[in-house]
Amino acid sequence: QVQLVESGGGLVQAGGSLRLSCAASGRTLNARGWFRQAPGKEREFVASITWGFGATYYADSVKGRFTISRDDANNTMYLQMNSLKPEDTAVYYCALRIGPAWSADPRQYSYWGQGTQVTVSS
Repeated sequence: QVQLVESGGGLVQAGGSLRLSCAASGRTLNARGWFRQAPGKEREFVASITWGFGATYYADSVKGRFTISRDDANNTMYLQMNSLKPEDTAVYYCALRIGPAWSADPRQYSYWGQGTQVTVSS
């Protein structure tokens, strides 16, 4: 049984930073990703990290501002978000894929956390 629990969301002013955490129980040999969904919009890819080498991939909209990482000892994934913009406001979800390779397609992920709200004020 896989469980993903996110934490770290909140309200921040534009230009500020937040760090999201995703603690996983169960499977560990999987690629993982962060997605976000704003009101009235589809869920979109933010970042992904592969199992093993830990290669990282980012959406163009967050490249250079967000950093995805993982702590294998604690089975936890992080998303460091810097230089936040109002358009980053969304519910952020962590997800786990069956397999080591990354994907930007949310349909390729089998397990999801409950989501954490990030609100960036202007």
